[in-house]
Amino acid sequence: MAEPQPMRVQDRLAFLLALVPYLIDNDGVSVEQAAAHFGVPPERMRDAVRLIAVSGVPGETKSYQANDLFDIDWDRLDERDEIAITHGVAIDDSPRFSAREAAALIAGLQYIAALPANADRETVATLTAKLTRAANGAPAAVAVEGGADARLGLVRDAVAAGTVLVFDYLSGKEEREERAVEPLRVESVDESWYLRAWDRSRGALRTFRLDRMRDVRTAPGEVPRRPDDLHLPDRIFQPSRQDRSVTIEIAEGALPLLADYLGDRPQTEPARKGWVRTRLRIAHLHGLKRLVAGRAGLVVVVEPEDARAVVRDWAIAGLARYERSDTH
Repeated sequence: MAEPQPMRVQDRLAFLLALVPYLIDNDGVSVEQAAAHFGVPPERMRDAVRLIAVSGVPGETKSYQANDLFDIDWDRLDERDEIAITHGVAIDDSPRFSAREAAALIAGLQYIAALPANADRETVATLTAKLTRAANGAPAAVAVEGGADARLGLVRDAVAAGTVLVFDYLSGKEEREERAVEPLRVESVDESWYLRAWDRSRGALRTFRLDRMRDVRTAPGEVPRRPDDLHLPDRIFQPSRQDRSVTIEIAEGALPLLADYLGDRPQTEPARKGWVRTRLRIAHLHGLKRLVAGRAGLVVVVEPEDARAVVRDWAIAGLARYERSDTH
């Protein structure tokens, strides 16, 4: 049997840094289980445990005293081949999430767990438990309603199975028509879900918003028509010759929020202090309303005038609805 290759210094350090919190979270884990978890031989795991036992942080005297080192339950290791840390050093001194930060992260995990692709994932439950323990206070109880519905589940299944989808679609021009597509990928941008697919009738890649799809159904048995060498770009929004060009001003720190629309290296010029001016291309002005509203206070439409009017009228209509609700 070949001898295991020695670890590089960087790999060994990373291994030890990951091993300590793992042992604390899994008190009394067997050497075999720990070795399997990290993909190392059992003897290397035992060597690492012995090294932990002579590691620590020097105290005020700048020398190592008994309480400045980790300690291991040696009897348990020798008799049952189990690892248990009986004394930790500086672990509790590390920065912790506030209760509010932990609650926010747990809410995000709940949203992820609610999606069909992540159902019954032990990893989500493990992370939630770790976040709860890592907070400096008990996180507030949160319950997040998942964004997934039967439509999203059906689309995801079609992507996995390569099944043709048929649905009625409301375009950005408020026109509804039936589309038959070969689904390729489902992605989330901001609060919306999008299907990227090969549109059979147009013979091109197209992106569809799920909340504009109705009467979604599969068409099993259909033979794929898309090209064999079809490449799906990383960016979900691809420019086309029919796109409208819109000039905006945006808070400089918020530029990454529009990366899907502007690309990784947008062309910008200084505007007022802390703001830059740039241009983005959109398929239709209807989508501009949602884009600006989702970044309230961070984006201002400069031109053309009809783009400004669309956003202004939409905001006025929304404000009027709030005012009407206040009078009842």
